[in-house]
Amino acid sequence: MSLDIDKFISENKINYILAQFVDIHGVAKTKSVPAHCLMDVVNKGAGFAGFAVWGLGMEPHGPDFMARGDLDTLSIVPWQPGYARIVCDGYVNDEPYIYDSRVVLKRQLQLLTDKGWTLNTGLEPEFSLFKRDEKGGLQTVDDTDVLDKPCYDYKGLSRSREFLETLVESLQKVDFDVYQIDHEDANGQFEINYTYGDALESADRFTFVRMAAGEIANDLGMICSFMPKPASDRTGNGMHFHLSITDDAGKNLFNDDSDVNGMGLSKMAYHFTAGLLHHAKALCAISAPTVNSYKRLVVGGSASGATWAPAYIAYGDNNRSAMVRIPYGRLEFRLPDSGCNPYLVHAALIAAGLDGIERELDPGEPKNINLYALTAEERAAEGIEILPQNLNEALDALEADTVLTERLGKEVVGEFLKIKRAEWIDYSRHVSDWETERYAEFF
Repeated sequence: MSLDIDKFISENKINYILAQFVDIHGVAKTKSVPAHCLMDVVNKGAGFAGFAVWGLGMEPHGPDFMARGDLDTLSIVPWQPGYARIVCDGYVNDEPYIYDSRVVLKRQLQLLTDKGWTLNTGLEPEFSLFKRDEKGGLQTVDDTDVLDKPCYDYKGLSRSREFLETLVESLQKVDFDVYQIDHEDANGQFEINYTYGDALESADRFTFVRMAAGEIANDLGMICSFMPKPASDRTGNGMHFHLSITDDAGKNLFNDDSDVNGMGLSKMAYHFTAGLLHHAKALCAISAPTVNSYKRLVVGGSASGATWAPAYIAYGDNNRSAMVRIPYGRLEFRLPDSGCNPYLVHAALIAAGLDGIERELDPGEPKNINLYALTAEERAAEGIEILPQNLNEALDALEADTVLTERLGKEVVGEFLKIKRAEWIDYSRHVSDWETERYAEFF
């Protein structure tokens, strides 16, 4: 990075650097470091007690987790004057740490680099804007945002513009090429789109988006939620991944205009797609990693007419009811939600896709039909399987998938499974309002 650090700090009046990494959930963790200590963070790392962070595989008596800054990621924090942020890789005992999500992704990316390939991804984060009522419950910020089909509604977009404009302007100040914002299909739900980048940059950027959105909303007395399914009768917060692989010359290796299916896909892209379909159930655990995620991935509709979330392991030409949609010459992986860890999702996509390429897997025929409208018998006749319908099913699939486990690393997958199994058990033992209302006087 050709950056004059002293000039950057001086011109932007930087007093502190946020040395930032993520835990296994993808949640940003930081230390605030005086600006003159920046190079210490780059060369030695900011020290953390790893046992205090989810998913780092440490005990209280373990060595320090050292977060070493990547100078290519140094940027201002526009909503927090006087601060900059640097994304860090985890090191332990002077070695890249195998439990660190960014390190896991970088190891998968090296496999692509060795082939002269770059994975480019465009992410589409969705989120919901809430406020707390007098009882502490979540309510849509805009009381007038009540339409049954609110997608693209002008009024809903306009009346939340203070937050949206502040978010967009903050991202633009750190060179995000934001090209559109819209009101999505749930009340109080929005999506922001910005130009794609390589996989590592995309993961770093999405982490920054969640940091920005959360703090800007807080400053405005709001809550910006990336919860996958805030309301049972409305669409959830997805985060679709647009995927393509380019070579060293910048050629899109997923594109082939001679594709007989008319989708502009190369043989390589079909094999990659087949890898995603083959490993779909295991990918589900990483892409939809919470109990709440499976309220989004349901077979059925919503108040607006469709969930827009995949429940079916299939692909198709511009088919938004399939797990993989094909915008011409690239893939859209529609499974992840906005509560995922973007580093682990990217790493898992590479592992699954490369397995498809290496084994020349066949994805079968594209399904260019409304999968939501099929009966169970019709889906069975088409040979279409359903994604896991709860977190426990998805964890079972991940644990059984030896290819993904080996490629991502037994250690980090084991830690993920341990933490998520505990989440499932905790949820299963929780007594909800629905249960007390249904059963308290039922018998």
